[in-house]
Amino acid sequence: MFDFVSKHKRLLQFVLALMIVPPFAFWGIQWTQRETAGAGEVASVGGQKITEQEFSEALRQQQDRVRGMLGRNFDPAMFDSPVLRLELLEGMIAQRLMMQHAARNHLTVSDEMLVETTMSIPAFQVDGKFSRDRYDAALRNERMSSEAFDSALRRDLLMQQLTGALADSGLASKAVSRQFAQLRAQQREIAEYRVQADAQLAQPKITGDAIRAFYDANPARFQVPEEVAVEYLVLSTDALVASEQVGADEIKAYYESNISKYGEPEQRRASHILIAVKRDASDAEKASARERAAQILSQLRKSPGSFAEFAKKNSGDSGSASQGGDLGFFSRGMMVRPFEDAAFKLKPNQISDLVESDFGFHIIKVTGIKAGKMKSLEAARPEIERELKKQRAARRFAEAAEAFSNLVYEQPESLAPAAERFKLAVQRAQGVTRLSAAVAALNNARLLAALFADDSIKNRRNTEAIETAPGVLVSARVLDHKPASQRPFDAVKGDIARQLAQQEALALARRQGAERLEELKKGEAPAVRFGATKLVSRDEPQDLGPEALSRVFGADASKLPVYAGMESNNGYVIYRVTRVVDVQPDEARQRSVQSELGRAGGTQEFKSFLDGLRADAKVEVNKAVLEKKTQ
Repeated sequence: MFDFVSKHKRLLQFVLALMIVPPFAFWGIQWTQRETAGAGEVASVGGQKITEQEFSEALRQQQDRVRGMLGRNFDPAMFDSPVLRLELLEGMIAQRLMMQHAARNHLTVSDEMLVETTMSIPAFQVDGKFSRDRYDAALRNERMSSEAFDSALRRDLLMQQLTGALADSGLASKAVSRQFAQLRAQQREIAEYRVQADAQLAQPKITGDAIRAFYDANPARFQVPEEVAVEYLVLSTDALVASEQVGADEIKAYYESNISKYGEPEQRRASHILIAVKRDASDAEKASARERAAQILSQLRKSPGSFAEFAKKNSGDSGSASQGGDLGFFSRGMMVRPFEDAAFKLKPNQISDLVESDFGFHIIKVTGIKAGKMKSLEAARPEIERELKKQRAARRFAEAAEAFSNLVYEQPESLAPAAERFKLAVQRAQGVTRLSAAVAALNNARLLAALFADDSIKNRRNTEAIETAPGVLVSARVLDHKPASQRPFDAVKGDIARQLAQQEALALARRQGAERLEELKKGEAPAVRFGATKLVSRDEPQDLGPEALSRVFGADASKLPVYAGMESNNGYVIYRVTRVVDVQPDEARQRSVQSELGRAGGTQEFKSFLDGLRADAKVEVNKAVLEKKTQ
């Protein structure tokens, strides 16, 4: 049970994160690959296709995310692994299965939840508050319409709700939780004795024959990989930005047409009373809500100072009702349009007429106004210049990319023509292998494969222009080639001797440690000096790893002292248990353990749920497409 919880207590949280981005972790679902999906599709799930294009796009997105996390350490070759490609497809199949289940059961996400979630996304916020301009800019940057974004977010929220409901379904009794918490809290007093391999290094005698035999038996270990020296060009939007020129008139025109970007906009603080109306409400229900709102407004006109009390008693917005309807300060673009228009027309402490929105009927009272502050043209000039150059470069890139690709192909003997035309610097790199390059611009699987193609090595021709990242094209040319070679025996025999000695010393230390443990268990008393004692528990393991903790608490403590041992990276460790301390966990800890056990049960329910969906659906995988190399 302890092993299960330690392995799965974070699984559900991880799975919820994977619902929004294409998953990169194995879902733990067993299934049989069948080569029956149609050509051009990677899989078919319940009659719905996962096309090769969809899979490739998901794979590209994962590459971009991992590249962003690893930076220069990113190796695109990792995505050629059949295991990783299978893991990615597993996540896509699971998403399809869950969406099909949601559709069959008419599960939906309300417009209110969609708006609330959108406004809470940090990428759409400025100073912690939703910004319509930032929202529009972010969607433009992703080339996504608001309708497409809403659809994708609705899907993601739906899957979060579904997985969350399953996660909360796990239950654990108080009695079991109490016993489990007691076991987790139990302490054992231990001391350690280590047999270190380093202390045995003087004993092994490594012969010349053994060293030679190891060298002959392991040629791959001593191979110097094939490598090339190259020159290369990088065409990117960033490179094009540097060559752009922007005039003063253009900067001024942009400033005047986007004046709202260059200031702190006016903000209003308001309270409201919401009489909520469902989106699918009938005309009669809407009329009833309007009548109730009108009655409340009529009473407020008579007693405007009681707005907060009316909000607490009547508002359907639970988030603000407890605060007397207070919504805090907001600027334009942060509220739905009818609400915003009304709020920005009111004077301080003025109460609005009824305002109808998609959420129902609002009564609004403005309680504060912060005047806007504008940034001058001169202060905004550098920012505007960068933005205009970036926009121009982005527009030019598509055209430039085609011309760049044609030029390096049509004049394959040199990169100079392309460099001259696009004002790019020809750069050089040494030690480029088939698997990696120290230069980030070259560390791309397709580009490395092109550099080691026969045409590149034998004829010294430019590679094709290859997109190594969004908005980045690279073409390279081999200057020098060094075939793979074997390091001479005399150059490595010292390293081999040390390695063999370390291996022998490690084996000897582990053998001695295991023998010493058996002597201690039999009651024999060899000269063993244990270190200082310390108390450990499953909740507070000190510096013990999971395996060591398992050995210590797996030892029979009915007769003390008791001994346990295990191999370590540098030899062998013996643990002596001399005392057991039973600790009674408090109520808070018992509740925490009960919640943890419930989540573990919920995780099992979630996995079983996915297994059931897969069993009911016809899942077919095109194994040939799945195993293709990253293109």
